[in-house]
Amino acid sequence: MSFEEYAALARQLSAQHRAGEQHAAAESARRRDLHAAVDYLQQRLTAQGQRLDQLGRAIGVDQPPPAPAPTPPPTAPGTGDGEPAGAAGAPGRAEVGAYPQLPAGEARLALPTAVSPAGGGVPAQRAASADPAVELELARRMADEADRHGQQAELLAQRPALLPTWSPLARAVAVYAGCGAAAGVLVLILVLASGVGLVDGFTLGAWICAGLPAVAFFGGYLVLGRWGRPAMVAGTPPRYLPLGFLICFLVVPMAYCAYLLMVRGLR
Repeated sequence: MSFEEYAALARQLSAQHRAGEQHAAAESARRRDLHAAVDYLQQRLTAQGQRLDQLGRAIGVDQPPPAPAPTPPPTAPGTGDGEPAGAAGAPGRAEVGAYPQLPAGEARLALPTAVSPAGGGVPAQRAASADPAVELELARRMADEADRHGQQAELLAQRPALLPTWSPLARAVAVYAGCGAAAGVLVLILVLASGVGLVDGFTLGAWICAGLPAVAFFGGYLVLGRWGRPAMVAGTPPRYLPLGFLICFLVVPMAYCAYLLMVRGLR
């Protein structure tokens, strides 16, 4: 072999060595990137699990109990000699032994094979090895989808059960006005009872001026505290007490005045 051939062979070996080093460096970098992606995905999944636990506690959902351990299947009764029945214990196959006896040479070569569910005794094909990068990308997409659904759940949890699309001020006005209207109906009942002599004038005036407005005010206060509070908001939302007091102590007397005007108009 000439010197030129030795030189060409040396250059080829050097190029292969450099290519091998580059491939090893690229593979090492790819493994580092995969490990970093796995760590980041693990942190995301842990944070998602903690956030879901917080949401569950906020809406009053307890964690499901652990699943019970599976019960092992019952074993077949023995043949009477203290040995397991195996295949010999199967009905209609009394002449078949539990395990076939193989010669010594064939026993060393016998390997367990996966049985396909389609046909007995047919070896199933091995599953193709999955690409870690593809699996991580699928897991990342699932984590993104879980984040999106978690954000939607948080938005829903930040809305109260009572009039969820209304602003807090509009909700408070509606609640106090509704309680005042209900108290106004009671005022009309008391007026009718006073007309037939069941309620005297002093009791009627006390209920109209103080009793029913106070009942309407505290009723609206309790309703806002029970159904007007979002599940994910810490503390107590504003209940607009001065506004509620003003509405309730105006609606009830106004209902009585409206009744008097209606009676006079009919006369």
